[in-house]
Amino acid sequence: QVQLVESGGGLVQAGGSLRLSCAASGSIFSFKTMGWYRQAPGKQRELVAVIPNGGGQNYADSVKGRFTIARDNAKNSVYLQMNSLKPEDTALYYCYCNIRSDPLRPPVDYWGQGTQVTVSS
Repeated sequence: QVQLVESGGGLVQAGGSLRLSCAASGSIFSFKTMGWYRQAPGKQRELVAVIPNGGGQNYADSVKGRFTIARDNAKNSVYLQMNSLKPEDTALYYCYCNIRSDPLRPPVDYWGQGTQVTVSS
């Protein structure tokens, strides 16, 4: 089994910054894609940013230029630096990892429990 533990959420004023962290532990052979999604009240979960194992980063249009995703494979961790935060960024942020635990089996999607980000105007 694999566990994802997120940290770094909180309350911040518009224009401020937060850094989210997610650490994976458990039975990990290799990582595929790692990333962050978010879900605001009454809305569907949406992609914020992902970073595949082969490199490159993909961002939602709404966060481009303000958020930066990074991964540290040695620490089994993924991070999200969020700058110039806006009230519309308020949501529950979920860490996502696609992890292969067994080299002979396909990778599996795992999700964190979510960390709340609230941006006040």
